[in-house]
Amino acid sequence: MVCSACGAESDAVDELPFPCPAAREGDDVDHVLCKVLATERVTFAHEDSENPFERYREMFHSYQFACQYGLRDDEWVGLVVELDQKIRAVDGGGFQRTPFARNDELSDALGFNNGGGVWIKDETRGVSGSHKSRHLFGIALYLAAFEKLGFLASGGEHLFAIASCGNAALAAAVIARALENPLEVFIPVDADPAVVAKLGALGARITTCPRVEGVAGDPCVVKYRERVATGALPFTVQGPENGLVIEGGSTLAYEMAELAADQGFTLDHLFVQVGGGALATACVRGFEEAAAVGCGKPPVVHTVQTLASPLSEAYGRALSSAAGNELAQHRSEFMRPLSQEPSSIATGILDDETYDWRTLIESALATKAAPITCTEERLQEAWELGNRVCDSKVSATGTAGLAGLLELRSRGELDLASKVAVLFTGVER
Repeated sequence: MVCSACGAESDAVDELPFPCPAAREGDDVDHVLCKVLATERVTFAHEDSENPFERYREMFHSYQFACQYGLRDDEWVGLVVELDQKIRAVDGGGFQRTPFARNDELSDALGFNNGGGVWIKDETRGVSGSHKSRHLFGIALYLAAFEKLGFLASGGEHLFAIASCGNAALAAAVIARALENPLEVFIPVDADPAVVAKLGALGARITTCPRVEGVAGDPCVVKYRERVATGALPFTVQGPENGLVIEGGSTLAYEMAELAADQGFTLDHLFVQVGGGALATACVRGFEEAAAVGCGKPPVVHTVQTLASPLSEAYGRALSSAAGNELAQHRSEFMRPLSQEPSSIATGILDDETYDWRTLIESALATKAAPITCTEERLQEAWELGNRVCDSKVSATGTAGLAGLLELRSRGELDLASKVAVLFTGVER
């Protein structure tokens, strides 16, 4: 794990590979630990398993690092199976490859032709009803592996912390309950009562964080960081806070890349809704890693936000700057918290800032795929259309990527003979 901004490495067993070890408060450097994969030495997919954390295990830093210090391959597989069974006991279902297929009804409705179409990756049946659990299970596996090796205290002794009021919090609560670990969730005052009740039922400690007038940024994140500073582990879906969250999410891209390769087609575009940015970052990196080990070619990744779009604002600042390494070294010049509290039917992507922003800006600059912003009308249209063509009930956040596809199509900027994909990321609660 190497910081993409300063080059610091995290390679010691007594130093958790979560935040960059060289990060200092106020240095304005965009420190993010990123996996450097030895692609010539890995097997991409073990086809005897449908569990993505077993199937793609050699792509994980956690697996490679643990094996380096003595964990056997069969012991890793045993940990995956053991933890997955515990999660099934809590949530009713475990991890497996999720559906990814061309949706004929949606493809026809949008006028795709000549071999083109729209593929849907449906995460609504995943653990806790969204993709968020993938990010967090990767952290849980790392901890379990190093507990088994004797480098960490045994389970139940780590306080997990997360700032979230939706799917990420629910995923964290399910996994923490399965591991019998305490979890503190920092939520806003207007959190959905149904979600709060579910968190309580799962045993999470809940701390409500009101906004402070004149203070920019999410107060939940502020309080969460204070708790981490006192010893809690960052069990969160934000790459700068915990570099391991990205590789768990990248299993989504691995699955899409493998299926496309098996079926003999190239995915041209992927539309991804963006709140904190970990999902889209995981997709960008996951497709790049799959390509590096010989599985397909990365699609152009289009990021999608509401009209309150910190990512779009950062992209505009990057276009007007000299760029280069300035993005990494002067974060506040590009990524800034929104000046006003955002509002949308797509509540799950209303982060005050895009925490995992830099990979997405660099990708957008390289592919000339500017972040897409969508009106509430467009988000509503996507929600209604998505639920018409999907078997399960999808939230407005979950269909926001489709809103980006609709927006680009309405502008006439999309070849209807291309193969495009959207992610349906969360069930309606």
